[in-house]
Amino acid sequence: MLFTMNWLSLIFTDNQGDIQDNKEIKSVTTDSRSVGNHSLFIPIIGEHFDGHHFAEKAIENGAIAVLWDKSKQLPNTISPDFPIFFVDDTLIALQEMAAQYRKEINPIVIGITGSNGKTTTKDLTAAVMKTSYRTHYTKGNFNNHIGLPLTVLSMDRNTEVLILEMGMSNFGEIDVLTQIARPDYAMITNIGESHIEFLGSRQGIVKAKLEIVNGLKENGVLIIDGDEPLLHDIEIKQKVIKNGFFKTNAHIVSNVSITPTGTEFNLSDGLTYEVPLLGRHHAKNASFALTVGNLLNIAPEKSNQAFKKLELTGMRFELIKGKNGVSIINDAYNASPTSMKASIDVVKQMAGFKQKVLVLGDILELGNHSEALHREIAETVEPPITALFTYGEQAKLISDEVKGKGDITECIHFTSKEELVNALHTYISKDSLILFKASRGLRFETIIEDLQDNN
Repeated sequence: MLFTMNWLSLIFTDNQGDIQDNKEIKSVTTDSRSVGNHSLFIPIIGEHFDGHHFAEKAIENGAIAVLWDKSKQLPNTISPDFPIFFVDDTLIALQEMAAQYRKEINPIVIGITGSNGKTTTKDLTAAVMKTSYRTHYTKGNFNNHIGLPLTVLSMDRNTEVLILEMGMSNFGEIDVLTQIARPDYAMITNIGESHIEFLGSRQGIVKAKLEIVNGLKENGVLIIDGDEPLLHDIEIKQKVIKNGFFKTNAHIVSNVSITPTGTEFNLSDGLTYEVPLLGRHHAKNASFALTVGNLLNIAPEKSNQAFKKLELTGMRFELIKGKNGVSIINDAYNASPTSMKASIDVVKQMAGFKQKVLVLGDILELGNHSEALHREIAETVEPPITALFTYGEQAKLISDEVKGKGDITECIHFTSKEELVNALHTYISKDSLILFKASRGLRFETIIEDLQDNN
C-alpha cells in the first residue's frame, strides 16, 4: 500500500463517488496502459495529447480512482459512484501529492543533478546505499517534472533512503524538482554544455543546476565537482564538499588506472576502489557515492563490494559483444561535448585492440554554440584511433576537422545508416573496438542492433 482514499481526500477535498476511507491505493500512473489493480490514474495534459481521453481505458484496466481537471467535462460513461478527485491542474496535483508523500514517509533524500554523469552517479550511489538502507531510486530516465514525482510516489512506505535524479533543459525546472524532493544531500556532478541552446552559456548552466540548493535542507550538504572553476565560489549556508582530481579538493581522486574490467583509483582516505566502468571520469562519479556513503556511516569496504554488483541504466558506456566477437561500446543514450570527449579518451586507453573505430553523431541542443563545440571534438580524435565514421548534419564538422589534421587514415561522413553499417563490416572482428556516441535523437541503437549476433 502507498496510501488510502482517505489520505487522497484530505489533499483533494473536491471529490465525488464512493470514497471508502481505508481503501488502499497501491500504485500511481499517468499511463492508462500501465494501470494495475488498485491504481490511481492521473491524466496529464501535454502539447499534443490529453490523458483525460484515456481515463475510461484506465478504469477498464483496473484504476480505482482518477484525478480530474475540473475544467474538463466528465464522461457520462463514468459511474457517479466511481471515485473522482477534482483539481485545477493534474500535473501540479501530481507534484503536490509527491511532496506530501515524501514529507510523510520522510526518508533521507539524495538529489543528483549535473550535465553529465548524473545517471551513473545515481546508480553508484544506489549500490552503496542498498548495502545498509532500504533504498528507492530513479529508474530509467524518470528525472523530470513528471518522472520525479512518479518516482517519489512509487517508493514503499518503509523506504529509508530515496535517491532522485534531477534533469532539466531550462531555468526553473530543477527548482520545481528540488522543492518536491527536499534533499538532505545534493550533488552537482559537473558542468558541461548540455542544453546550452536554452541556457545561453555555461554560466547559465551553473545557475540552473544550482537551483537544487533551493530545496536543500538547512542542515543539508552539497557535494560538487571541485575541479570546475565555475563552481569554485559557491556561497550557500549549507555545507559544501568538493570532490575531484585537484589537490585543493576535500576528497581527492588519484592514481586512476583503467583495467580490462573497470577503473581503479585512490581516494584521499588512502584506500583503493574499483568500479566496473571504463573511464577516468567514473572515478570522480564514484567519489560522490563514497562521500555520501561515508556521511551516512557506510564502511568503505561495503561500498567497494557494492560497486562490484553495480546495476547500470542501459546505453551508458555499455560494453557488449557483436558479430565475430567484435567489442561494441553502446554509449548512445545521450551526448554532450564533454561526455563525447571523455568516451573517446577511454577508447584510446583501452588495451588489447588492433582497431579502434569511432562512430559519432550529432550532439543536439547546442544552439549557436553547435559548430564550435562539434569542431572541438576533433581535438580528441587521434591515434590510436583507427577510423572515424560520422552521421548527422553537425557531426560532419567533426570528420571535416579530423580530415584536416591528417592523422586518421579512414575518416568518412555518412548520410545513410545503411551505408554506415556496410562500412563497419570491415571492422567486425574480435580485434576491433567500436564506440557509438550521439544524442538520443539519432537512435544509434538501431545501428548497433545490426552488428549484434542474434544467434
